[in-house]
Amino acid sequence: MKYIESFKEGLHTSDIYLCKNKQIALTKSGKEYGNLLLQDKTGTIDGKIWDLHSPGVGSFETLDYVQVEADVTLFQGSYQLNIKRIRKAEAGEYEEADYLPVSKKNIDKMYQELLGIGRSIKNPYLSQLVLAFFGNAKFARMFSFHSAAKSVHHGFVGGLLEHTLSVTKMCSYYASCYPQLNRDLLLTAAMFHDIGKLKELSVFPENDYTDDGQLLGHIIIGTEMLGDKIKTISGFPPKLALELKHCILAHHGELEYGSPKKPALLEALALNFADNTDAKLETMIEALNAGGDNPGWLGYNRLLETNIRKTEG
Repeated sequence: MKYIESFKEGLHTSDIYLCKNKQIALTKSGKEYGNLLLQDKTGTIDGKIWDLHSPGVGSFETLDYVQVEADVTLFQGSYQLNIKRIRKAEAGEYEEADYLPVSKKNIDKMYQELLGIGRSIKNPYLSQLVLAFFGNAKFARMFSFHSAAKSVHHGFVGGLLEHTLSVTKMCSYYASCYPQLNRDLLLTAAMFHDIGKLKELSVFPENDYTDDGQLLGHIIIGTEMLGDKIKTISGFPPKLALELKHCILAHHGELEYGSPKKPALLEALALNFADNTDAKLETMIEALNAGGDNPGWLGYNRLLETNIRKTEG
């Protein structure tokens, strides 16, 4: 199998991929064409079917596995497929494990590292809250398998865990540098900041927004999940619960970025910086990887709002 991460300009591929998305779009001249997003475990790539009425174009839908014959081209700094033939793949022609993008890091080790940080929290109420989630085997399986996003960053199996661990480790560093920070509150908020994504996004291979995700979003969902669990912990201080919820509500930093509140606590500000740092760095890393070995400028990236390229040397 030719994996997407190995694609080079001019390569011809004849293989099976997961169709993550299928849309019918119009060219500037008004002609219909197929606009696809194809995926395997190494990444995703855009695919174009310029002649929808070709006898080689069969019937298929989003989330079908499809047999594709296509040429790899380079467009605005990123690879895409010029699809000549495509059909729905039959059961037995593919292994689903080949099509789930997975973290390159060891998932079990990451979870144990995150759990170890959680066990270092001294506040008895926050410690009990953390272990009620992260010490639960069923939750551990769900959290370890989930992605952190549909497509922007960490959109792979283990992505939510990888992102959460990175943010939590950054927050631990902040706490060691700035003694004014409440370490226990900050680390708890970091571990929980994206917990709502368990309900905002469906599981793989779909990995798309649920009704809850569309109508509420992970920030509100996560705050509700914590609030419900806090009610079961006898004597949990109301002020501490309020401060923790604020950190979750404010972790995107700005109202226009989806935060219902802007950071009003030092811990909320630190969490916002850590979350934004990891998200932006991973977004750029994934964009650079999508450009393959292209040493030049990759074009304008709408998420980073700038033209990007790899460092020379």
